[in-house]
Amino acid sequence: MSRIKAYFLRQGLTRVKVDEYLAQNFHTAGYAGVQIVQSGLGTRVHIYAERPALVIGRRGATIRKLQAVFEKVFGLEGAQITVSQPDNIELNARVQAFRIARSLEMGYHFRRVAMATLRRIMEAGAVGVEIIISGKLSRERARFEKLQAGKVIKTGNVVDVHTDRAIAYARLPLGIIGVEVRIIKPEAAQPNITIKSDSEAADVVRLLEEAGAGQGAEKVKEIIEEGGEGSGEVQAKS
Repeated sequence: MSRIKAYFLRQGLTRVKVDEYLAQNFHTAGYAGVQIVQSGLGTRVHIYAERPALVIGRRGATIRKLQAVFEKVFGLEGAQITVSQPDNIELNARVQAFRIARSLEMGYHFRRVAMATLRRIMEAGAVGVEIIISGKLSRERARFEKLQAGKVIKTGNVVDVHTDRAIAYARLPLGIIGVEVRIIKPEAAQPNITIKSDSEAADVVRLLEEAGAGQGAEKVKEIIEEGGEGSGEVQAKS
């Protein structure tokens, strides 16, 4: 393995380990993610959390402990740590997953918590959201409950670029409850489909007839009659 590949591999592993450590120790603070930037001037660690004060600690005591841990355990010498809230908390899957887990540990009913979270995320402008809660929810036998709203895309480039997914765990007397949240961000590209009115579709038919495309025109007429009847629109089906 080349030195360049080994360098980036070490960076990736360090980031994953730091992320797991912070998620385990600061889930009550609504931990949302971490960004690590290493340069010649040192290492900058930016932590995102719903409640930054819990990460900073009284008079910065927790931050100083984190600096020592980062240096001894993860090899991040002289790390400069900053903490802030993410831009849009309602669209951060990790924050929402930890919120649900905390609510379950406080004794709230899982379906009520999930529905409230679903509503908040959609009101924040998400294209779609999916919440899955699994474990011993109300009986001795384990099962899962899935709630969806909007359009949940699970394949293609949208998943890699515009989908935020997170998993959290709630410790209850009956056992461990798993919480998975998947959010499709507002900037996710929509299918390139245009729904035209009857008048616009009629113009297309006329142009096809003038061009001599008889069979094509007849097919368009059938679609108009079947899909646009009573609604004034042609419905596109994928």
